[in-house]
Amino acid sequence: MIEALEDMDQQLFLFLNSLNHPALDQAMYLMTDQMFWIPAYLLMLWMVYKSYGWKTALWSLAGAAVAITLGDRISVELFKNVFERYRPSHNLDIGDVIHTVNNYRGGKYGFVSSHAANSFAVATFIFLVIRAKFPEWAWWVLLWAALFSYTRIYLGVHYPADIAGGALLGAGIGQVVYLGFQKWIIERYK
Repeated sequence: MIEALEDMDQQLFLFLNSLNHPALDQAMYLMTDQMFWIPAYLLMLWMVYKSYGWKTALWSLAGAAVAITLGDRISVELFKNVFERYRPSHNLDIGDVIHTVNNYRGGKYGFVSSHAANSFAVATFIFLVIRAKFPEWAWWVLLWAALFSYTRIYLGVHYPADIAGGALLGAGIGQVVYLGFQKWIIERYK
């Protein structure tokens, strides 16, 4: 059963990774860098500010940092270091046939994707904070996380299950951080 799921994951990865184009390579390589998204982060912070004021915006910055830190540490310590599933780029069976950019191969293990966990942790947190005041923008935050995560498949460093697992982990972390944020911050600074 596990082997069949891994085979389906590998086949889906090979299909998605093959949907590449030289014109997109450098854009995807740039988009996988968290610094590329600073304008998006600032826009998210601005939406929180417009929703609740500067005190809550500053606290939300702290909440986002907690969400990212939890996503990053849990994805590495409780998943990558436990499951030790090789990334596609380190899989000897397919490593030579996948599409990579700038010879980027990532670390040794990939389950779960820290990029997906971190982006979905912060995106879920921000989504929950702004959804009442900016419902039309809130969904874009989740789309951003999905695009950011997809770059990892495009670059050949994560299987779809790595992304899905990281996204679920991150979404759960984002919800937990939001519940604490709502209880201790939003209710105090309404």
